[in-house]
Amino acid sequence: MHFDEILSVIGGFGKFQKLLYVWICLPQIFLAFHMLVSIFSGAVPPHLCRATWPSAGAPASSNLNLSASDGRPQLSCTAPFNHSGAIDLGNGLPAGSCQGGWEYSTETFQNTIVSEWDLVCDNANLNNLGSSIYMFGLLVGAVVFGCLADKYGRRIIILVNLAIQAIFGVGAAFAPNFYVYTALRFVVGTSISGVIMNAFVLGTEWTGSKQRMLAGLITDYFFGFGYILLAGVAYLIRDWRKLQLAISAPGFLFIFYIWVLPKSARWLMANDRKEEAWELIQKAAQMNGKPLTKDLEMCQVYKIEEKTGVKKKHSIIDLVRTPKMRKQSLIVFYLWFANVLVYYGLSLNISDLGMNIYLTQMIFGLVEMPARTITLFTLNRSRKISQLAFLAVGGTACLLTIFIPSDLSVIKTVLAMIGKFGITASLSIIYVYSAEVFPTVIRQNGIGIGSMCARTGGVLAPMMYLLKGISPQAPMVLCGLCPLLGSALTLLLPETANKPLPDTIEDVEGSNLR
Repeated sequence: MHFDEILSVIGGFGKFQKLLYVWICLPQIFLAFHMLVSIFSGAVPPHLCRATWPSAGAPASSNLNLSASDGRPQLSCTAPFNHSGAIDLGNGLPAGSCQGGWEYSTETFQNTIVSEWDLVCDNANLNNLGSSIYMFGLLVGAVVFGCLADKYGRRIIILVNLAIQAIFGVGAAFAPNFYVYTALRFVVGTSISGVIMNAFVLGTEWTGSKQRMLAGLITDYFFGFGYILLAGVAYLIRDWRKLQLAISAPGFLFIFYIWVLPKSARWLMANDRKEEAWELIQKAAQMNGKPLTKDLEMCQVYKIEEKTGVKKKHSIIDLVRTPKMRKQSLIVFYLWFANVLVYYGLSLNISDLGMNIYLTQMIFGLVEMPARTITLFTLNRSRKISQLAFLAVGGTACLLTIFIPSDLSVIKTVLAMIGKFGITASLSIIYVYSAEVFPTVIRQNGIGIGSMCARTGGVLAPMMYLLKGISPQAPMVLCGLCPLLGSALTLLLPETANKPLPDTIEDVEGSNLR
């Protein structure tokens, strides 16, 4: 008997699954905190160099002017140049010789890693490097914990990563210097990938085919809620150390997951642990109020067809070993990469709206909610059409911005927001689609490599704007062409809406999903 048939008998989204989603979704709020906290903790306040030799009888602070004549923040690295080409600090010293130290405005931020460790001017690249190292941690976590979850199970990897996230997140709040802070944040990044991927897969593998899209969308909503909530938390806590502690310390409360988070019965069966899986199935059936029939109870097995009679070992190589699996894997990997590249690329491009940073953060979170909501009405009809349609909308809107004159900034912004709307919806869909394209025996490997490709896109997104040196329109051209190519490639993927999940590679190669 196929596991999806068992779910149809015991309930594909009953009380057992609903309680499971409570446990899956709660950490998503804190994952959003960790993912986006650098917007506030790594912010660069207005700053100037203290004069080493102030005018006679005047305090050093009298030489500071953190605002230009028009009221905008005056940064030290954009001060007027003197006749020799060096930045004039008003004390006869060039910018690189700021012996008196930097003075930072505390109007918006009480303290950030930039103001504490002077990550400005010549040291500003260290701040960007720290962000890249954190994103690299997400990439490493996607690969490492994707493989480990296929080997040891979803539940244990989630528990381990929640512990890592809390311990190293709190540690980062007490980091003595920038380098220790960056190393700790790197480890936090690896744990975030481990939780995001495995929580999603655990939910997917316990959910019936008709309700399976909820696995991605419900968790996305909670991540979006964390996106919005962070604006309020950061507004109330203006010191980066206290903010880091506030988003990390509650992670220790997840210790009770040891007793409440279930294993994946589908994974247990695929790994020949049928007795353990059957106990979980009986528990789920009891909680859902659907007692098992005698025939189903006597079956007690979920068999994966093995022609050789020997249990097969699976690895990442199986993702590309056979023709159909190879084609589908490579396309899904590209979709992960393109979605995240453009998502972060657009976020960086439209963030300069001239508004309060906390309000901007909240607006960006709110914009994503309609994008996630609309997929509720499209996914059950077709995963394939939904994916290619939203990619096409996002890519087309981005391309249209290059034809809008620079003086029509409102129209450009609206188009960019439409582009972000399409990409956000597409990003929600790719989670669900990926879990249905990859078979159970290599599903976590597939999701892990896909997440790795996504993180590669995240690392490259800030660098995309270096293309402005070639052409001012180049970044938006790239943001338009990548989704459009992905939309075309999606035509080659199978339709998986309301279909049983494939469990073996043979299911994929011999399937009639198309």
